[in-house]
Amino acid sequence: MQDRVKTFENIRNFRDFGGYQGAGGRSIRTGALFRSAQFGEASESDMAALAVYNIKVQADLRRPDERERHGHRWPVNGVQVIASDKGEATQAPHVRFLTEVAVDAPKAHGWMIDYYRAAPYKEQHIETFSAWFKAIADLAPDEAAVVNCAAGKDRTGILCALTHHVLGVDREAIFADYELTNQAADVASRLPEMARMFNDHIGKDYDHAVYHPFVGVDVSFLEAALDSIRQQSGDLDTYLRETLGVDAARVANLQNAYLT
Repeated sequence: MQDRVKTFENIRNFRDFGGYQGAGGRSIRTGALFRSAQFGEASESDMAALAVYNIKVQADLRRPDERERHGHRWPVNGVQVIASDKGEATQAPHVRFLTEVAVDAPKAHGWMIDYYRAAPYKEQHIETFSAWFKAIADLAPDEAAVVNCAAGKDRTGILCALTHHVLGVDREAIFADYELTNQAADVASRLPEMARMFNDHIGKDYDHAVYHPFVGVDVSFLEAALDSIRQQSGDLDTYLRETLGVDAARVANLQNAYLT
């Protein structure tokens, strides 16, 4: 994990999701594909550290209101930013849920399952997911790309899983990378403080376990997204081709570009 996770002062869950074995026994190049939480609080030191990776594409999966609220310390000039103006909300959906109903841990888990099932077909995600695959296909070998959302775990987790699938990574490795958020974001030690912050913000006194789905990840969440794709599109390859426009030619192009 240490080689994969990169440490910053004010950026969480930043890591390289290359290095896994893909199609034909080849491996994804390291230093080319990164994933992260948002960059709104990046320090000057963080900005300098990011420059080392030569990132030229950023897929920012946050809603417009999230981007406005957290700001844009990074990226700088010369980075193609992929973002959608769709999906704006006056209040984060999970905060609205936690505020409006009496919630226990099973209800919180169920809410997140429903979120993941809907996510692959949300208009803003189709727009940004599709643009991501187009953009990374055009990068030079010495250039890199990063995908992020707010925490770098849910929307980012789905897109990274799809990217891994396109590159031929097997299911076990896809889920291992997804679950790495719980370690990379230090969820176990951060959960009590995050629970206190949530409770103070919404005026509740929920148990820590209620907030785990909103701070960490669970394999059942990603499985729900993939099951939804299989139910609605037939399989992942059909979803990629018919919904995101990632056809066989683009798959071959991406595999040739990122597998060594």
